[in-house]
Amino acid sequence: MRRLMALGMAICMGVTALTGCGGSSTGAATGAQTEQQSQTEKESPEESNSSESGKDAGNTEENTDTQKAASGIDKLVFTYVVSPLNVPSIIEKNQEIFAKSFEDMGISVEYAEINSGADQTQALASGDVQILYAVGATSVILSAANGADIKVLNMYSRSPKAFCMYSTDDSLTTPESLKGKTIAGPAGTNLHELLVAYLAEGGMTIEDVNYVNMGIPDAKAGLDGGSVDVALIAGATAYQAKQQGYHMVADGEGLIKAIIAVAVRQDFYDANQDVIERFMKAQEEISGFMQDNQEEALKIVAQELDLEEEAVKEMYGYYDFSMEISDEDRDGFQKTADFMLESDMIEEALDVNTLFFQ
Repeated sequence: MRRLMALGMAICMGVTALTGCGGSSTGAATGAQTEQQSQTEKESPEESNSSESGKDAGNTEENTDTQKAASGIDKLVFTYVVSPLNVPSIIEKNQEIFAKSFEDMGISVEYAEINSGADQTQALASGDVQILYAVGATSVILSAANGADIKVLNMYSRSPKAFCMYSTDDSLTTPESLKGKTIAGPAGTNLHELLVAYLAEGGMTIEDVNYVNMGIPDAKAGLDGGSVDVALIAGATAYQAKQQGYHMVADGEGLIKAIIAVAVRQDFYDANQDVIERFMKAQEEISGFMQDNQEEALKIVAQELDLEEEAVKEMYGYYDFSMEISDEDRDGFQKTADFMLESDMIEEALDVNTLFFQ
């Protein structure tokens, strides 16, 4: 049955190349220009300064045109995913940071609200989306294992404590106590990996429980209604379960890395270095806003997610939003890839170093 689930998740991905062309124009000095320059030298300082100012404005316009030509595109589509607590995405859209960053390049910005990791990577492969701004490591690995052109540009977040297993039965305190229980949550995700890692601590596998593949809202609803014994949930949904007094069986601390990344296609990266550079500067601006305006940032997130500010503040402490790719991040990716191989989600071992730009 696991093989059928894995095959169902695998996607045949077609890749559409996005290429850019660049050009520039140069002007040659003419006799008329020389004469005009001589005349300018006779002008008053004010007139001369005015002339230089106009020249600078013309150069600026020319530089902008060159930027537009170099990019070769006029639109960028980013994924927009707010759950479980994707603060950078919420802040970016609220402050219109991407739109402002690409405006002088003549590039418009659009958002695709795609919550499924499999659908995200498919949209990237088809060219409908150019940048996956928050995609799970499991989704990146599965896409790459199926031959898609996908690479990790940098990190988005790490948040093992935000991914949890909740139950209404407080006697479920060990992996062994879950034997035969019905456990619901989304397959091929950090939560799925959490369950497998937790069971392994008791020498068990997912075959020892009744695992049901369903989304976070449905898993929580099943827990509320009593049709499941344990729900694999995260973010605001996990916080809600805590507020209801439900029993937390385990969170991801020490079990998973819970890595979320930023991903693009290799061909897009190669053809649009100017866009990539501008995007990464925009990411730094987002990080700066979050650090310098934390209270405002939390209010913006609370409003977007319809949560109390105290709830957002508590959950915010679970997250590391640094962009840099560390050795620990690479190790986390490899651990996830190994988990997916053991779970029959991918058929061959994957060296995750191939997922990063060299």
